[in-house]
Order: sequence, then C-alpha cells, then structure tokens
Amino acid sequence: MCKSINLVQDELPASPVNGLIRQNRSVSTSLVILKSARKCCSSSFSCMMEKESFDEKKSTAHPVSHEDTSVSVDSPVASVKEDTPDIQALNLGKEKELDDIKEQSGEIAGQKISGNLEEGGIADHSEVAKKNPEDVLYEEEEEPVFDGTEVPGMEGKRSLSSRSSDNNSETHGPAWPDKAVALSQFVKQKSIGAMSTVFRRLSGKSNDGLDVADDDLSKEGKDSLPESVGQKVPLKSPEGSGWNPLSLIGRENKSGKEDSVEELTKPVSMKGRIIFYTRLGCQDCTEARRYLRTKGLKYVEINIDVYPSRKLELEKIVGSSAVPKVFFNDILIGGPSELKKLEDSGKLEEKMEYVFSEEPSCEAPLPPLSGEDDQSSGGAIDELALIARKMKGLISIKDRFHKMRRYTDCFQGKDVVDFLSEDQYLERAEAVEFGRKLADKLFFQHVAHENIFEDGNHLYRFLDDDPVISRCQNIPRGITEVKPKPITDISSRLRLLLSAILEAYTSEDGKSVDYTSIHGSEEFARYLRIVEELQRVELHEVPREEKLSFFINLYNTMAIHAILVLGPPTGALDRRKFLGDFKYVIGGSAYSLSAIYNGILRGNQRPPYNLTKPFGVKDKRLKVALLYVEPLVHFALVSGTRSGPPLRCYSPGNIDKELVEAACSFLRNGGLYVDLVTNVAYPSKILKWYSVDFGKNEVEVLKHAVNYMEPGDSQALLDVLSNTQLKVIYQPYDWGLNN
Repeated sequence: MCKSINLVQDELPASPVNGLIRQNRSVSTSLVILKSARKCCSSSFSCMMEKESFDEKKSTAHPVSHEDTSVSVDSPVASVKEDTPDIQALNLGKEKELDDIKEQSGEIAGQKISGNLEEGGIADHSEVAKKNPEDVLYEEEEEPVFDGTEVPGMEGKRSLSSRSSDNNSETHGPAWPDKAVALSQFVKQKSIGAMSTVFRRLSGKSNDGLDVADDDLSKEGKDSLPESVGQKVPLKSPEGSGWNPLSLIGRENKSGKEDSVEELTKPVSMKGRIIFYTRLGCQDCTEARRYLRTKGLKYVEINIDVYPSRKLELEKIVGSSAVPKVFFNDILIGGPSELKKLEDSGKLEEKMEYVFSEEPSCEAPLPPLSGEDDQSSGGAIDELALIARKMKGLISIKDRFHKMRRYTDCFQGKDVVDFLSEDQYLERAEAVEFGRKLADKLFFQHVAHENIFEDGNHLYRFLDDDPVISRCQNIPRGITEVKPKPITDISSRLRLLLSAILEAYTSEDGKSVDYTSIHGSEEFARYLRIVEELQRVELHEVPREEKLSFFINLYNTMAIHAILVLGPPTGALDRRKFLGDFKYVIGGSAYSLSAIYNGILRGNQRPPYNLTKPFGVKDKRLKVALLYVEPLVHFALVSGTRSGPPLRCYSPGNIDKELVEAACSFLRNGGLYVDLVTNVAYPSKILKWYSVDFGKNEVEVLKHAVNYMEPGDSQALLDVLSNTQLKVIYQPYDWGLNN
C-alpha cells in the first residue's frame, strides 16, 4: 500500500540564455551601485568639510548669539542642511537596491518545503494517486554543492526532478541548455565571490573571516605551539577561538520523526565508573550495549580486539576472557543475562545507586589510556628521514621567485647538492641521485611539479611547508623518523578501528552516529594518529579491491572528522567548504572528500553541476584513480546526512559482495518507491545526481536500480518499464545530520 506522500519539485526555469543575460545585467547593476554609493559618500564628506570651514570663518568674523538662530536660505549652511537628508535617502535607496540584487543572485535563499516520505516498497495505491501528479504544486528545494569548484544553486535551474520516462526514447533533450545554465551560474558565483572579497577587504577581514592582525598573529605563532601528545589539535574555526562545532550537534530534530528510546534516555551523572568489555561481532555485546543505553547508563567500552592487553587483564581479574563483561566500579556484574536477573530480583537499583554515589577504587578497571596498544608511533627508524631533517635545519629556506611567481618557504636544488656532498661525502653527480631518492620518498617536491630533482636554481619545498598540504588535517608536525608503512597495514588497522567505532558509537542499523562520544574517545584519537601515517604512503601499485575498500572507509571516517572539526554543514556554501576544503595529505598530495569521491572512486568523473573534472591531465593524483566508475560506491559513501546510506565497514576480500549488500539495503529501505496504480517511481536523488554512472537515461537508471530490489518488486517494475510509460519524481533529500 502506498502511503501519503508530500512531494517537492524544482520550478521550471526560464530560457538559459535569458538567465545568463539577466545575471550579467545584475553584475553590471551592482558595480554601478557601488560606484554611485562611493560618489555619494565622497559628496557627503565634502559637504561636511565645507560646513566646518564655513562655521569657523563665520564664528571668527561674525559671532552669533544664542538667541539668533535664523540662517539665510542662500547660505552654504542651509544648503548643506537641505542636501543631507537627500544624501541619506539616496544611500538608503542604494543599500535597498543592493539587497535586492543579492536576493536575485541567490544570496537570500527562498523558502523550502520538504515532504516526509514513509517507508515502503512497491505500493498499490495512495492518496497521491487520486490526483494527477502533474497538477501537484511544488516549490524550489535547496540543492547541494559537491566540491570546492562547483556552482551552488544550480539544481534550482534544472527541470529534471519530475518528467516522464519513455521506454522508446534514448535521451531526454539536448545537452546545451544544461551547459548554458552551468555557465550562467558559474559567472554569477564568480561575480558574487568578487563582491564579497571587496567588502571583506574594505572591512579589514581576511579571507578566513578573521581580522587581518589576528590572522597574521596566528601565522607567526604557528611554530611555537606545543606538540600534541597522542591527538592532533583541531583547527580553530573562522568564527573565533571560543566556537565549538559540537555545539551544533544534537539540535532539535527537524525531521518530524519520533525519537527512539535510546535518543530520549539521557545519561545519568555518576561518581563511579562503568567499564564494558566487548569484542567485534559479538551479539551478546550488542544486547548488553542496548540494555545499558536504555537505562541511560554512561559507560566506557573497551574492545579487546582493539586493546589486546585488556584481554590479559580480563583473564587476570575474572579468570576468563569471555565477553561481554560489565563492571560497576570494581564489582563484576556480568553480561545481558546477569543484568536481566538483577533487574528481575530488584537488586539492580542497589547496584546502580552504588555506582552513582561511590567513586571507583584503585582496584577498579581503568579506561583505555592514550596510545595504549597503538602501533602508529612504532616502527623502524628511517635513515633518510634523519638526513632530511638535518638538511632542513641547515639549508637556506626562504621566499623566492620562479617564472614571475613568488613561492614561499622554498630552497634551490644546488643547496641540496652542496649539503649532501659535504654531509654524505658524495660527488656532485652522486649527490643529485641521492637528492632524487629523497624526493622520490616524498620528503620534498618541486614547487611547480616540473621535475623530480635537478641541480641548479630549480626551486623545491618540503612537504610540510607546502601552503596547501600544510593546511591538511592529518599533516604531522615536522618530519617523522619512522619508515612509511605499507598501505595494506594501514588499511587493516583502519578497518579494525572503524569496526569498533561503528559498533560502539552508532545505532544498530548504522543510520545514526553519536558524534559527541566519538570526539572524546580513545578510538578516535588513535584514528588521528593512524591517518598521520598517510603522508608518505605509496599508492600506485595498490590492487583494485584494496584501493576500493581503503578509500571508502577513509571517506566515511574523514567525513566524521570533518563534522567534528567544522560542525555539520547547514547550507550550500557550508557543504562546499565541507566537501572541498577539508583535506588529508595522502602519498604527498592533498585530497578533499570530493577528490576521493569523484576523482578516485568514480574514476575522475565530473561532479554533478560542475564544469571540470577533479584531476587534470598533469595531476599526479590521476595515477591513483580507479580505471573506471564504480556505480555501487554511491550506496557506501556517507557524508553525515539523514538521506544517505548507513555506515558500515568494507574489506578488500569481500568488497564486491559488500557493495551489492549496501545497494540492496539502501534501495529496499527507502531508496526507491514505485506506485503501480499511477505508474510513478520515487527514486532517491542520488540516482539523479549520479545518473551518468548508472545509464544514459532514466529508463536505464531504473533498470540498473531494480536489480537490487526484492525479486518480486524487481520483476513488477521491469514489466512496467517495458510495457507502459513511467513517471519519475525524485524524493526530497534530507541534509540534516545523522546524529
């Protein structure tokens, strides 16, 4: 049975050519207004100066008494008093016109109406079926920005959210209108960005939104910061040092759905400590975890697969390593069956009162310590790293010019050759080969990526001095002494840690995440140490399955990290920063979430509503990208939204099977609805944004999607596609945080 559905459809745009003309006129009008406002300000200032000068002369020549306040109409003072209101009215009019232009250019967002679509598979009838779908009114819906270069608001100009799919047609119209719209939106975004930059410069603000003096101070004090012990210090937000992104998490639920028992039950404050021993894949641990959450008991989970030394500790305390084991301070409670027995006998309240009021003794198990059982900081010493660190401290590093461009914190190739010849007792040719070896290990690289290493005046820069890489979230301070570990080893530890995080801090279906608990956990601190090892990792010879699982898991954990640092994105511009500006350094190159998504996993395909591909022809990251598109990754990548797929961990040995399971889970649980009475399909907008990965038109996209539906539903939908005309209406996308 098909439920009641509220639909959202984008308004049909006008002609793209006319839209482009209107955008250009808007930009021209804004420039004229700026010039007029500037002239008005200059005129006002001149009038004020004339008034002051006139008053001084008049007071000197003819003193005026307090009783005589009349002024001649022909006097300059009177003219100034008469002109001032007109100038103020003109300024107010210009400000109003400027606000109107901002509203037309998309800075003032329109109202948004979102529909709630209840779960179900293929439906037989609905309330919507009583009406003609073409007669339903829709309003414009906010659409995404997919990386750092795309144009926001472009979705509102397209007319693809509701249209008929004819099984005899191959395409749905020419492609030139979409390109024209893309070009017009690109021009609009660039003009808005230029205007905002001018206002920011005039107001004394930097590009990051900080005062210029504060920004310079932060750069000067960057090197004087103390090193972090066990955890990377998150970057400060543009809003100020007191801004906490966690304050944006856990706001009122706007989805209209009722909260579960777990969400309604708040943790109870206690003086004692509850320690909960678990392991991966344990069903009894899942039941005990659910029970503790239902009671609102705050606990510290210790996974003995992540902390092997705690397995020995557990054997020493209770004589067995079987889990789950729950401790109230130093008192062993047991597992879910023991908790149930205590509750039935009425003794559980007594135990809970004890842990609420009594502090833990020295015999009680301790929470995980920072760096406990962590292999991230261990490994063999890299002799090349010691040489590179010594070289960095002795050679001349400063700002230099290369081909009419200024490069910061760089050095010349001849300086490296001179150092290596003296330090390693090498001939000059041998020193050049040694320098190429250091560059090949990603200690430094050419500022313009023109060569690996050459003697002479060529400019090079250490990796942590690069202005782009130095802003990456996982860049360690200085040159690490440990040899880079193989990508297979890092990927294996990342899978283990991600599995433990998902079991401990997400709901059982993977749709909800406890970001606040993740932020303060030792597992997340260990994750930050693991991703620091990616700085000089080798990626070129990685098999497809290993590369696919590694980048999917890294994308999902990187998105969690971005939410904890930046806060959840609340609009198109926030999503642009979230997907395009938050970066990791991997193998000597910077990767954003969009670069991993569209560049690596989609085989360097153009993001939706974007004009260019992520990687250029000369981009060395292109060698890391997959050879062809992997369509099922769209059902595995999670950006922290409610309409996205659930979180899960992927392994290289079963990656293809796990991707099929992820596609089936997503499409069968809300990703695709079909009403057989009205012949209307309601797919997720993921199938619209990335339709090129599934087929040439909507019919091919739906045929691809039905392969992962229930067998009965799949056959019924195939019959409809082959015999009748099916109307496609895309579901509204919920950008709310999945917390």
